Amino acid sequence: NLAIAPDGTTVAFAVNEDGLSRVYLIDTKSGALSPVDLPEPGVLGSLRFPRDRSDVLFLSADTSRSPSDIFSYDLKERTFTRWTRSEVGGLDTSTFAVPELVRYPSTDDVTVPAFYYKPKRKDADVADARTPVLIIWHGGPEGQSRPSFSPLVQHLVNDLGIAVLLPNVRGSDGYGKAYLAMDDGVKREESLADIGATLDWIASQPDLDTDRVAVYGGSYGGYMVLACATFYPERIHAVIDVVGISSLPSFLKNTQAYRRDLRRREYGDERDPVVREVQERISPLNHVDKIRCDLFVQQGKNDPRVPQSEAEQIVHAVRQRHDGDAGAVWYFLALDEGHGFAKKANRDQALFATVLFLREKLLK
Repeated sequence: NLAIAPDGTTVAFAVNEDGLSRVYLIDTKSGALSPVDLPEPGVLGSLRFPRDRSDVLFLSADTSRSPSDIFSYDLKERTFTRWTRSEVGGLDTSTFAVPELVRYPSTDDVTVPAFYYKPKRKDADVADARTPVLIIWHGGPEGQSRPSFSPLVQHLVNDLGIAVLLPNVRGSDGYGKAYLAMDDGVKREESLADIGATLDWIASQPDLDTDRVAVYGGSYGGYMVLACATFYPERIHAVIDVVGISSLPSFLKNTQAYRRDLRRREYGDERDPVVREVQERISPLNHVDKIRCDLFVQQGKNDPRVPQSEAEQIVHAVRQRHDGDAGAVWYFLALDEGHGFAKKANRDQALFATVLFLREKLLK
């Protein structure tokens, strides 16, 4: 995300500020720095100058209301021209939800930023018509939720009337090295307090329904949703775990060898007895007896990162608690997928099943 004008007079670059992309121009002669406001807040894909022009900058940007589109910026006039309008199935994008950046306190003087999508109140005349909530936890753990286009989020907010909250808890990228390292190793136990802080923020919003809170997450986000179900069981109504970690020690044992040491730097070395004790204590699989909510697990059979065994063991354990009842957990296993769903048929089926699960478990 850096481009130099052909005549060398201008450098353009983008930075991540609170999850939003911000473009700046530097005058190479004077050193003056000028911000460029995007047509709509979002996430920059790329930027570049044409080979033979230094007065116009091209960029691609993804926003909450539009997939990636191409714009040009006239450096002299300071105006944007939009060149593409990405396909959204003929829908009116002006009706799509735009998130609000919110912040709330957690333990250890940590402040958690989150993007909040609020549906338009369909029952405006009903004073107590509180809104159900879906929390989406990003993976990584070093990932970051940003306001890019999500068909699922827009459907949930606009069509189903579900509020969606995307927190960037400690350990997330985009907020500096200190914040990124706050969940490393045994510090992960303290970082789980950010789940409680997120639920407390929801409880502080008078229009949100604390009795109808669901969680969704993939990979490490899948660990987070299972942690929600086991460590905050009375506050979670439904869980969707996509290729998630159910036990940190077994994950580190069974993940592909090429990435094991890399993950030990993040989660801690399970061969160290002190670290192992913490990992066992915060592994959802060891607290299955606390789960009270409905659970939907999605997994790829050929996943080299989070192996199928992580899904199988949590599904089996929950079903055993219900005397072997297969209906106690929804389980979607894609036989021809790895870490996540790459094939359209599988993506569609997982998406439709996710919406059906939320309709059945959160909205009824």
